[in-house]
Amino acid sequence: MSSTPVIAAPGRTFGVAACLLAATLWGTTGTAATFAPDVPALAIGAAAMGVGGLLQAIIAVGRIRESFPTLARSWPLLMMGAVCVAIYPLAFYASMRLAGVTIGTVISIGSAPAISALIENRIDGSRLTQRWVIGAAIGIAGMVLLGVAEDEHVGVAPDLPLGIGLGLLAGATYALYSWSARRIMQRGVQSVAAMGATFGLGGIFLMPVLLLTGGPFLDSSANLAVGAYMAIVPMFLGYVAFGIALARIPSSQATTISLFEPVVATILAVIIVGERLPPLGWLGVGLVIACLLCTEFPVPRRWRRAG
Repeated sequence: MSSTPVIAAPGRTFGVAACLLAATLWGTTGTAATFAPDVPALAIGAAAMGVGGLLQAIIAVGRIRESFPTLARSWPLLMMGAVCVAIYPLAFYASMRLAGVTIGTVISIGSAPAISALIENRIDGSRLTQRWVIGAAIGIAGMVLLGVAEDEHVGVAPDLPLGIGLGLLAGATYALYSWSARRIMQRGVQSVAAMGATFGLGGIFLMPVLLLTGGPFLDSSANLAVGAYMAIVPMFLGYVAFGIALARIPSSQATTISLFEPVVATILAVIIVGERLPPLGWLGVGLVIACLLCTEFPVPRRWRRAG
């Protein structure tokens, strides 16, 4: 039996709410990126995750200093998480470029809950509940419907197999840095310090990519505004909220809730960008929402007893 201490938390409900807030903020990135069409996808990913990660480290520097002995003992987890933080946006945005925005998003975000649950099952020995399996399956089915519906209007992907492979890499790195950050928190490190250290180090790794590809951010005030928004709102504030969530709920649950991200992205694309979503797509939105209700809505006590 593990001797890892469990962090006292105000409650699971607050963690779920924080994760939903993070997914909502992340869902704005696709719409925001449409206002800077000349900026390469890799530059947007490096700016968003890199600068956002450094901001997390800056606000957490005091807590990181206090937790340094524990962080130093946890350096394999910290390094693995930081490397995954650096790889994730590059794989994610490259997947969208090669496989199409929808398929890239479906594979990257949709694969993360299953990979995260597998990590927890194999390494932590956690049991996968039937309710979680059903809910995750409903959510992934909804994302597939979203992808099928939107791809009816999209041209042929430049390199679909490579794009799918990069999407799976993005999903795996997302699951791994979520798991490693939570494990560090379970060793007694506060969420702001664990996330600040992990994402700050990952942000440093992303700086060379930003220097090589980020020139177009300086071409116009609109491009610069998009870069600032992506770094501050979805990545900095979003991952602060995600860190709060990881301190209170398992990483597999957090990655399942994050399936709400493409729903937000789709709705904003329809309302702001002017994209159209056919009925099949709206069914997919409904299934993702049903997934969240299935996995997160409290079960009445009499139903629990009957099961």
